[in-house]
Amino acid sequence: MFLLQANTTSLLNVSDLQLIIPELILTVCACAALVMEVILPYRKSKLTAYFALTAIGLAFVSLVVQWWFIRHLLPFDGFYGMVRIDGFALLFKAIFLVSAGLAIGIATRYLDIEGEQHGEYYALVLFATVGMMFLACGYDLITLYISLELMAITFYVLVAFTKREKRSNEAAMKYFLLGAFSSGVLLYGMSLLYGLAGSTNIGEIGAELGRLGPVVQNAIDSARQGGIPDDIAKLRPMMLLGMIALGAGLFFKVAAVPFHMWAPDVYEGAPTSVTAFLSTGSKAASFALFARIFTEALGGMSADWAPLLGLVAAITIMVGNWAAVNQENSKRLLAYSSISNAGYLLLALVANNLYGYIGLIVYLFVYTLMNMGAFGIIISLRRHGIIGDNVDDLTGLGQKAPGLAAMMTIFMLSLGGLPFTGGFIGKWFLFGGLIQRGTGPEGKSWYIWLAIWAILNTVVSFYYYFRFIKVMYLGDRLADNRPLALSPALQTALIVSVIGVVIIGIFPHPLIKLSQDLIVGWRQLF
Repeated sequence: MFLLQANTTSLLNVSDLQLIIPELILTVCACAALVMEVILPYRKSKLTAYFALTAIGLAFVSLVVQWWFIRHLLPFDGFYGMVRIDGFALLFKAIFLVSAGLAIGIATRYLDIEGEQHGEYYALVLFATVGMMFLACGYDLITLYISLELMAITFYVLVAFTKREKRSNEAAMKYFLLGAFSSGVLLYGMSLLYGLAGSTNIGEIGAELGRLGPVVQNAIDSARQGGIPDDIAKLRPMMLLGMIALGAGLFFKVAAVPFHMWAPDVYEGAPTSVTAFLSTGSKAASFALFARIFTEALGGMSADWAPLLGLVAAITIMVGNWAAVNQENSKRLLAYSSISNAGYLLLALVANNLYGYIGLIVYLFVYTLMNMGAFGIIISLRRHGIIGDNVDDLTGLGQKAPGLAAMMTIFMLSLGGLPFTGGFIGKWFLFGGLIQRGTGPEGKSWYIWLAIWAILNTVVSFYYYFRFIKVMYLGDRLADNRPLALSPALQTALIVSVIGVVIIGIFPHPLIKLSQDLIVGWRQLF
């Protein structure tokens, strides 16, 4: 039984530790994985992979148990208000654990082929997952920044994990340099929030900025009417600058235009299994941070940041879709696809309503499944002497491996948003949230036009997604006659991904109902 208390206590107690049991499990197991790499015989590191999968399973079970005992009592604060467990945090933590489990599953065979089967890989994945989970439940700027850096530093190492590959090293260096710059911009925005609100707690920042907003506006109106300019009116530029700095730093993390330049090079140069994890888990964690800060800390400034996010989302959707059309490398193509999907996910924040946030959760979960599955298929093509990263490398897959070709078809159709796939359900809620916001009592027409723009660009995405299907079934040659050998972990990851995409597309009600119940409790807090 969880002995939790709703109020923050003056002393650290057992209830605080109970709030972060999943994170504690992953941290202890990640440290154990590092030790296993030292004591296990050479080429036995695959045992560490199964140990890491067990750790993720235990963390997931503990998360479910935690939700079961406190689902009617959310939210819970701990560690002096620096951690908050609410429906928002529970949903995102589940997405991170699914992403990490699939990432480990598709990595086992890839690392075998590359000759890089080392236990520290799986330890880094677990540490990155810990950072993601604290990003979901962090309720203080200090907690959020430390969690973000924990996740980022582990990904810098993972991107360069294949040390003998020049492309991998180059990608890691680009990612590190641009990531450090974006972290600095983000930290500057956080410092401005602290200066304005006098606190690093998300809730206190939101309350203070909500109080300052009308006061600042009244001071500005007085100055315009010929009165003596008030010092309070000077706070307005600082509020806007802090909002823009936070947005710029987070735009980099989610690979949104104009801070998307790193994504194609990093996705192409990184090990494919790392690319899959980076495009799903890291993106979901960045959106958790985005939603937590903009919805709660900057909720009173939504009239200022909604048009900004809407403009960035529109440009990101266009650039991502149109740039993907001419790509020949499948990882680079999926990188631009990831950029466009960042634009779609930003629509949930622009809508800032229940419908949009349900779309954010559903689409992130489905996106994790279909992107992991797509990269898993690409990994299955990789063999000694064959990289398998080009779109043309899938030529004839429908003849050689009909099962894998059918899975890839489902993943591509779902990414495009075809009905009866999980991707369609997610985009339905994302676009529906905008339309609902635009047709509401205080709605503005630009919400409707933004939804139409997103729908039109979705049609463009079908062109490059269908390229995969075309070469698999209509290609005039076999890229390679050798049979494909899949590891049990890779097979399991692919099967789980395709089943999840199909079930959510045909029977989405349970996931929608769970998301709605947990998000309603979260949104009632502000």
